[in-house]
Amino acid sequence: MVPKTNDSGLAHRYRILHVFRAPVGGLFRHVMDLARLQAAAGHHVGLVCDSSTGGDRAAGALADLMPCLDLGLVRLPMRRNPHPSDWSCLRAVAQRAAEVGADVLHGHGAKGGAYARLAAAGPAIRAYTPHGGSYNYRPGSPLHRLYMGAEAVLARRTDAFLFESEYVAGRHRSFVGGPERVTRIVHNGIAEAEFAPLDRVAEPFDLLYVGELREAKGLPYLLEALVRLRAEGRALRLLLVGSGPDAEILRESVARLGLADAVAFEPPQAIRSVLARGRILVVPSLAESLPYVVLEAAAAAQPLVATRVGGIPEIFGAAARDLVPSRDPAALAEGIRRVLDAAPEALAARTQGLSASIRQRFSLDRMGSEVVSGYAAAFEARAERRDPAPRAIAGARTA
Repeated sequence: MVPKTNDSGLAHRYRILHVFRAPVGGLFRHVMDLARLQAAAGHHVGLVCDSSTGGDRAAGALADLMPCLDLGLVRLPMRRNPHPSDWSCLRAVAQRAAEVGADVLHGHGAKGGAYARLAAAGPAIRAYTPHGGSYNYRPGSPLHRLYMGAEAVLARRTDAFLFESEYVAGRHRSFVGGPERVTRIVHNGIAEAEFAPLDRVAEPFDLLYVGELREAKGLPYLLEALVRLRAEGRALRLLLVGSGPDAEILRESVARLGLADAVAFEPPQAIRSVLARGRILVVPSLAESLPYVVLEAAAAAQPLVATRVGGIPEIFGAAARDLVPSRDPAALAEGIRRVLDAAPEALAARTQGLSASIRQRFSLDRMGSEVVSGYAAAFEARAERRDPAPRAIAGARTA
């Protein structure tokens, strides 16, 4: 389907249905930012997502977003892993797409991407942003082979791949390959307000972690690094902010390692207020795509210690040499030690330099325009497949 034009020769706006599972974390922020940007540009936007995750925090965020959702919001139970209930979710997505006349189905994450691409939705184009998802499984493992096989099948129903990082795009090329489709790298973007200096609290924690509480985030290695540093006589305190399936296991580990007086747990909350409560943000992840928490902290000139995984080197750019290997508590401790012992002037120069680099490369407006440009390219590519004769390139719909 090629967007029709109105009497003035300008193309109509897109009717976009974003489909994803859990309204939590960076994926949720990405969708919310896109919805606001697209609505402000005159497109009609709707969401379909899970009803069993996110709690009151997600409900409040979605309520705030409702004025941007001309096509409304549908929440229904979605399982993280494959489940027979997926069939009813597929039917619900297809039904919603038909009801609102969607001409773009944009799936986010492995589950949302599967629903958006498998649902019967007439002539709508299907766009896919993985956000890491199934691409983060260890290559060669049974689950990795299973999910890459599924991605290969779904690729045939994908009109536009809008990868959030070069890293995930590379994993796709290596483990999925063709057929060729419209492919763009659209980095996550952040707003100008996120570059404002932090107003730190009087007695901040020494170390801070913000994110999901699960093993893949490398938290056991952070606790081991903290034990090493405290054994040197450094009375460091760590604040863990987040929730997740391994929260209780982590609490038990804290007690077992004798860190009960050094580690505090708090539920998810607004990122900037949390950043102000820690001297150093630590990101010990074993796998990532392009984490917002790193972008947000770097923009605010927060000292960072992060692992060299996924798309994090893309964020650090020329400063990627400061990243540490994953699964290595000694290296993580050394990275933290390096920041703790740095001269204040040198540390400020490093953090301000990274912040300036982020401002140049990770614009929120650029993210929004490149996503819509990807939609337009997908419509044009579909039209060319149907009619290979030379034709003018169709742009994004305008009022």
